[in-house]
Amino acid sequence: MKSSNKVKEFRDNLMMSKAELARKAGISVQTLNRIERGEVCRVDTQRKILEALSVMVEDKKTIFPQD
Repeated sequence: MKSSNKVKEFRDNLMMSKAELARKAGISVQTLNRIERGEVCRVDTQRKILEALSVMVEDKKTIFPQD
């Protein structure tokens, strides 16, 4: 199932590589690739990405609007 998210947009705005975001979030680059392609991810993974991007969990809809 695909969902719309803005992970890549936020990562690019921070001039952060996929490897750097994956490392900060504690996920694999392969997982990050799937998420940036719009595949659904677990809530725990979303939280890790939000923290790695320095986005408040309360602002989750900014990056994951469909969830």
